[in-house]
Amino acid sequence: MLSLKDIKKDYVVGDSTVSALKGVSIDFRENEFVSILGPSGCGKTTLLNIIGGLDRYTSGDLNINGKSTKDFKDCDWDSYRNHSIGFVFQSYNLIPHQTVLSNVELALTLSGVSKSERRERAVKALEQVGLGDQLHKKPNQMSGGQMQRVAIARALVNEPDILLADEPTGALDTETSVQIMELLKSISKDKLIIMVTHNPELAMKYSSRIIKLLDGKVIDDSDPLDKNVVEPIKKPEKEPTKADKKAAKKERKKLKTSMSFLTALSLSRNNLMTKKARTLLTSFAGSIGIIGIALILSISNGVQLYIDQVQSDTLSSYPLQITKTTASIGEIMNTMAKNHEDSANHDKDKVYSQNAMGEMINTLMEETKVNNLEKFKKYLDDNSDLKDLTSDVQYTYATTLNVFTESDSGVMQVNPSTLLEDMGYMSSTQMEAMSMSGSMGGMGTDVWSEMIDNEELIDKQYDVIAGRLPEKYNEVVLVVDKNNEINDYVLYSLGLLDPSSLNGIVRRAMAGEDISVDSEQHVYTYDELLDLKFKVVPTPYLYKKKDGVWEDMTGDESYMKKAVANGTEISVVGILRPDEDASSASISGAIGYRHDLMTYLIDEVDNSEIVKEQIANPDIDVFTGLKFKTDENVADTDSSSETVSDSTADTESKADKTADSSDTDKKAGLVAGDSSMEIPEGMTEEQYKALMEQSGASDTGELADMGMNAMGSMDMSAIQGGDMSSLTETQKKYIASLSDEQMELMKQMLKEQSDTNADQLANSGKYSTSNYDNNMKTLGYSVVEDPDSINIYPVDFASKEKIIDIIDDYNDSVGEEDKIEYTDYVGLMMSSITSIINAISYVLIAFVAISLVVSSIMIGIITYISVLERTKEIGILRSIGASKRDISRVFNAETVIVGFVAGALGIIISYLLTIPINMIIAHLTDVPIRASIPVSAAVILIAISVCLTLIAGLFPSRVAAKKDPVIALRTE
Repeated sequence: MLSLKDIKKDYVVGDSTVSALKGVSIDFRENEFVSILGPSGCGKTTLLNIIGGLDRYTSGDLNINGKSTKDFKDCDWDSYRNHSIGFVFQSYNLIPHQTVLSNVELALTLSGVSKSERRERAVKALEQVGLGDQLHKKPNQMSGGQMQRVAIARALVNEPDILLADEPTGALDTETSVQIMELLKSISKDKLIIMVTHNPELAMKYSSRIIKLLDGKVIDDSDPLDKNVVEPIKKPEKEPTKADKKAAKKERKKLKTSMSFLTALSLSRNNLMTKKARTLLTSFAGSIGIIGIALILSISNGVQLYIDQVQSDTLSSYPLQITKTTASIGEIMNTMAKNHEDSANHDKDKVYSQNAMGEMINTLMEETKVNNLEKFKKYLDDNSDLKDLTSDVQYTYATTLNVFTESDSGVMQVNPSTLLEDMGYMSSTQMEAMSMSGSMGGMGTDVWSEMIDNEELIDKQYDVIAGRLPEKYNEVVLVVDKNNEINDYVLYSLGLLDPSSLNGIVRRAMAGEDISVDSEQHVYTYDELLDLKFKVVPTPYLYKKKDGVWEDMTGDESYMKKAVANGTEISVVGILRPDEDASSASISGAIGYRHDLMTYLIDEVDNSEIVKEQIANPDIDVFTGLKFKTDENVADTDSSSETVSDSTADTESKADKTADSSDTDKKAGLVAGDSSMEIPEGMTEEQYKALMEQSGASDTGELADMGMNAMGSMDMSAIQGGDMSSLTETQKKYIASLSDEQMELMKQMLKEQSDTNADQLANSGKYSTSNYDNNMKTLGYSVVEDPDSINIYPVDFASKEKIIDIIDDYNDSVGEEDKIEYTDYVGLMMSSITSIINAISYVLIAFVAISLVVSSIMIGIITYISVLERTKEIGILRSIGASKRDISRVFNAETVIVGFVAGALGIIISYLLTIPINMIIAHLTDVPIRASIPVSAAVILIAISVCLTLIAGLFPSRVAAKKDPVIALRTE
């Protein structure tokens, strides 16, 4: 079973070599109780350690079950100790921080035995040595004899073939020594027990074989194996086949020992629990760096959250805007700068002019382009990634939102607001520019603005203090400020205050007049504001067709009353107040309306009569009846006028027109009472006289004078429309004198004259000063698929960059004529702030990280101290089969525990410190910054703490793994 062949062991001490064993050869039986006797220093313990695989022989061979150990590797010796050897030491060598049961189970954990089986076998071994009722005691709670019994149970639990006992009774009293020896004797019936002792009496009484050593040599063997036994003739060994090698490898792998990381954690945790104060202080020292970094991250995170909110709020007011006609400001500036540099090549002996204005105009013309928004809109609608990057994509149109309010004094235009113009503050051109500014995110003059189509963002930015958010196209909300106040400009614009009191006030003030403005603070209840009603009138409904052309009726009070009365009613359904933490607001006006109100308005405009007429007649100006001026018709008119002037065809044409108008002239004379006029065709002389008598004039001359004078300045369109309010008293008297036949005749005449005038104007060679596109824009005509501008509201600056990439991808995929130019009003305004905050955070973290590294080094030192303190435990673990890797794992587990506790402690303390930090920030500033540690950052910091302490503990764990188990077992 076990055979030692000429075993020698030499130790190098300084420059000299000491021989501990000098050619020892011993063969052992499978079950016997062997005692090795000899004086101190004779090599007894060295021999025992070599047999147990704790020490290596210098030469010779140790055969185990007929197999040589010359080629054994560390893992083979570890497996041998774990499965074949059980150690019983003089000083028990129990791990003090483990329970009795855990000490016995330890060898089984290295063998990979399941937890349930492990416990069962350990309990059975303890019961075998009489300690079945002492399972959960610690070694320091037991007597010496009990601890030696635990050591024997630990040696037996893995059912080894050989039990090695080094002075097992050396630290026991006589009575206990006898008990231990009796126990070992009973075990020797089934196992080989090799005991080293100084007590010859015990050896003689209990041993079946006594071997004596002196100066590293066997001087006596009471019962050698080969004394009466003839060794059988050995058959020559065969060369192992591949199958044999594979089977042997599989068997070695099966017997390979390995400590699980959980077992290592358990060992280290129990050890650390015996030093709670030191562990806690070490962890706290390691947590200081974590606390510093966590606090910096919490403040940085609070600032970043605030910046993100500002970004979201700001970008909801300042979107990426793409207009139909645009110019790249950056390109214009670069081109002008380059042109200026190029033009500066001259001597400085004279003063030279600089063509700044010319360059500016030329550059503006070169850099201004028209965007194909119809195609780009389709591209955006088909892009699935855009939804996650934006708060909203808003399409705006040229359709004007005409809003009016009704009162007893008449109708008042609310939007577009004319208040500043009425005050004399600015011209209509400036007003239009201001309105454009408002549409681009600036401060416009209109108090009505389209709401962003993102209810979640609106909920974050506003509190609904009364009513609700609009749900239909004809519902709007009123926006007050954070103090529940409304600017008086808004009150005047909405008609809540009388705007007529401000008419011309600026001009009068500049002229030195004494003026007074209502400075009283007005109070409105929520119900009063929620009762507000407005009327929306599409632009085409502000025109009326007269004399074949369409006339602007906004100056006609009675017409406007009817138009407004028939308009779409708009109701205020909610009142919003900006949230206290909102840094910006997405609704730029005081009244916010939904996008579908604009969609509704576009449909109304597109289906109006005037728009249909203009579309049907794209060459004729519906406002003047004149043709639109084009290069082609101007050329045709010039050439035709030269030809017709010398031809008889022109004369014939004029004669025809004169003949065609003769009947109209007769009717005009008849209506005016001119008796010199010929009787119109179809009327007898008697009928003519009767008609003249019905006129009521004393004679035809008087009637003619009155009629011609009245008709000379009469508003013929009023006659057609049946509106007499604009006529003078003379004209009214004249109209009243006409019979029904004369009135019908007059209306017929006016209609014919109107049609003739329209036809003459359209073909007279005079052209409209407008064009088709301007007319359609004036009427507010839009196509939903072709917006006037596109406002893209990014979620944050990072999303804005991705959106720009999407636009760039689009530009790369289309031709030069379809490339998109856009305007970024915010630009890098706040991205630079984010970069600064990040830079500051990184610098502070770098400084604090130094303390983290220092604390990690300190933990490494503490771990090294723990290695020194647990040296004997290292020897014990190695004696029961633990490998070097297992020893490293034990101390790595200890550093992991310390690192985790340090990280967790740092995060907990940091969380607690954020409470007073937030109170201080709130007290010192009005900025709504809330320091908070992100959960992900907390987890990462704990992981960093564990990693750093693990790295710091690598060196001590390597030192522990390399310790000689024999020397380690001698350490006290």
